[in-house]
Amino acid sequence: MKAYIVQNENALFYECGFSCDNALFLRFDKDEAYFLTDGRYITEAKESIKNAEVLDAKRDLVKKARDIIKKARLKNIIFDPLEFSVAKFGALSKNLNVNFVPQKNFSQIKRTIKTPEEIKLIETAAMIGQNGFERFAQILEVGKSEQELHYEAQNAMRDGGKNKLSFSPICALNENAAKPHAKPGEKRLASGDLLLLDAGVKYRRYCSDRTRTIEMRDGALFDNKNEQKFQDAFRQKIYDIVLKAQEAAINAVKIGVKASDIDKAARDVIEKAGFGRYFIHSTGHGVGLDIHELPVISPKSRDIIEEGMVFTVEPGIYLPDEFGVRIEDMAAIIDGKVKILHENR
Repeated sequence: MKAYIVQNENALFYECGFSCDNALFLRFDKDEAYFLTDGRYITEAKESIKNAEVLDAKRDLVKKARDIIKKARLKNIIFDPLEFSVAKFGALSKNLNVNFVPQKNFSQIKRTIKTPEEIKLIETAAMIGQNGFERFAQILEVGKSEQELHYEAQNAMRDGGKNKLSFSPICALNENAAKPHAKPGEKRLASGDLLLLDAGVKYRRYCSDRTRTIEMRDGALFDNKNEQKFQDAFRQKIYDIVLKAQEAAINAVKIGVKASDIDKAARDVIEKAGFGRYFIHSTGHGVGLDIHELPVISPKSRDIIEEGMVFTVEPGIYLPDEFGVRIEDMAAIIDGKVKILHENR
């Protein structure tokens, strides 16, 4: 086993089932690991962590970590350069006779393949997230601004404080939906408007992610299934292209397939329809403790699909100053087959 050090909160949690905003985790071999924190968290850390020695670093994590590394007489220790600031890494590594080996996304690489238990947690998060979409549908009202709808979406997903959000929801109307990560504005919802909602929740720290694009109609709540009916023929055309692209991508998912080929399956549908330049992001991303993990489902991805992976499939078409459509679900590879979490198609 190679020695390593992590400090990202989700990386900490993955290693020992506990995290806080001031800690380092070091593992040198199967039986030697240390969780360093300060007096604010030491009691809870000792109660929670069973696979590492918990040490009070007295608010100087770097000094304590250096002392431990010196005593261990390590030759190499892996770290993620994306986790450490230049100043912190400099203080940690200065004059230590140790080779610090940079490995980007070190923890996420370890977490790429989910255990069956992790997939169950993610599926539960997806089910809770779907329920949040249904609650949001119940409170939609003509006249509410995007900012108000964004607030309502947060409340619907949180369900009275029971759930934490995977990220701040994206709630966009008409031309604002043509911005993949739109910020809510003051435009008010009217009958016939297109509305895009991208939201997710956490269950035991594992994330969900889903997007639906619907049309608001007087006196009718939208159905947040994948198939949608629009009164405007052009919107319907664009929506159907995106849905066809998502279905093509899902059908391309198999063990051993390149992630880039899944992206290509979606992109080919959109390009063939003449809207390729309006599909401006990757087809998907891994989901787990972080909302964006590995694998990456993109044209340049080198990832290969394996058993236990969980990732989004979310093609989109974004027409500037008009509207945007995105349809997003999470896929898991279970027993060699693709399963959509949570099924609502």
